[in-house]
Amino acid sequence: MVVFDKPHALTDVPLHYCPGCTHGIVHRLVAEVMDELGIEGRTIGVAPVGCSVMAYDYFNCDMVEAAHGRAPAVATGIKRSDPDNIVFTYQGDGDLASIGMAETVHSAARNENITIIFINNAIYGMTGGQMAPTSLPGQVTQTSPYGRDTAQCGFPIKVCEMLSQLDGPEYLERVAVNNVKNVKNAKKAIKKAFENQVNGKGFSLIEVISSCPTNWGMTPKRALEWIDEKMIPYYPLGVYKDRSAGK
Repeated sequence: MVVFDKPHALTDVPLHYCPGCTHGIVHRLVAEVMDELGIEGRTIGVAPVGCSVMAYDYFNCDMVEAAHGRAPAVATGIKRSDPDNIVFTYQGDGDLASIGMAETVHSAARNENITIIFINNAIYGMTGGQMAPTSLPGQVTQTSPYGRDTAQCGFPIKVCEMLSQLDGPEYLERVAVNNVKNVKNAKKAIKKAFENQVNGKGFSLIEVISSCPTNWGMTPKRALEWIDEKMIPYYPLGVYKDRSAGK
């Protein structure tokens, strides 16, 4: 009896991510959800610019590459042109919360029937570890070597809290993938986000607190611990909006 296997919705292409990066975990969860819902054949993913720019190599569904930050706009066009498609974006914090903030906010305000997987690792990964919109106060990065100074750079953007103030979104939840319990909860949230789209409910965004050992300058183990110690206290996990549950 098979108790553990690679999801069919994942290709056999080796992942390019750094050791300890949790993008691979989230890729697997998305693929498992596609398998379980039987939607691989009608799913279209939108890849961003960032560490996951080559996500089109890893999923067996159709994929489209978007310009930097424009994934929600591209996803909107795909979904509106053929509403039977299941459309998701997979974006990092620079792509979604910096150059792509307008696309994110307005697709949420319109309650576009798409699913967004948002990876928040509090740093720019692909370009070498610069400060991101989500970098923590005092966090050391390549462009904040003395720590993020909120007097000069402002405060981190809390995407779920911000979008929860809009009337449009159907479902917003923040999860993490730094331990077994959190990974299981993350899968439940991702599955619900896709189910919402299948059922025509509208815009769902899952924010995933993720690690970046390379640019954080930590071992993979220490990076997972840092999520518990620093990231989750600033970015509390939980459901921020769920209209079907009256939240």
